[in-house]
Amino acid sequence: MSRVSIVIPVKDDAAMLTRCLAALAKQSVIPHEVIVVDNASRDASAAVAAIAGVRVIREDRPGIPAASAAGYDACEGEVIGRLDADSVPAPDWVERLVLAFDAEPGVAAITGGAAFIDGPRMLRSVLARLYLGAYVLTLAPVLGHVPLFGSNMAMRATAWRAVSDAVHREDAEVHDDLDLSFHLGLCARVRWVRCLHVGISSRPFSGPRDIGRRIRRGAHTVVVHRLDELPPLRWHRRVRGVR
Repeated sequence: MSRVSIVIPVKDDAAMLTRCLAALAKQSVIPHEVIVVDNASRDASAAVAAIAGVRVIREDRPGIPAASAAGYDACEGEVIGRLDADSVPAPDWVERLVLAFDAEPGVAAITGGAAFIDGPRMLRSVLARLYLGAYVLTLAPVLGHVPLFGSNMAMRATAWRAVSDAVHREDAEVHDDLDLSFHLGLCARVRWVRCLHVGISSRPFSGPRDIGRRIRRGAHTVVVHRLDELPPLRWHRRVRGVR
């Protein structure tokens, strides 16, 4: 069975991190390691991770791209799972990662959806579908495959090492999961796994400013991938690369 390392970048999210780590401690398959990357938090995030007995790495360069990459670099497992601090993985989440990769040796990365676990109860399902549906429908035509969703994704360690020098670690305005999608998807298979479940916070809908920031960062991430990553050229290169 493949060893699974879990990376969780965090900044000032102690309460949500506590909930995430509690869910990981109850997995049907216990991960080989859990790595919390403290991105210069000013709250008790690092202490929460230490008390939970997981590995803590400090990354002072600002932004999730730098924090996530530092965590991936430090992983020992053959499979690297990624959650956000507000993610609450289902009890069989790690087990399903292993099964998915074992079933399809040619797949480099997998991702799945999420359900909101807070906010107005009657709107949780609708908002989650709206949020993730817009993400996938907007970006899949650009990428030529489904985009990775950072709150619920995993990749082979070999796939990370193949692109680790190319990702935009230093740009805090990049969406790291979308950036990784651009790099991984050119010559490797990325698959959506419907049974890969996590709960997440509804804070993307906490206000117009938060929604606007996410949209701006998404557009910025697309722009930094230059003219040779325009959809027609990317689709052509991808078809040739995955044959």
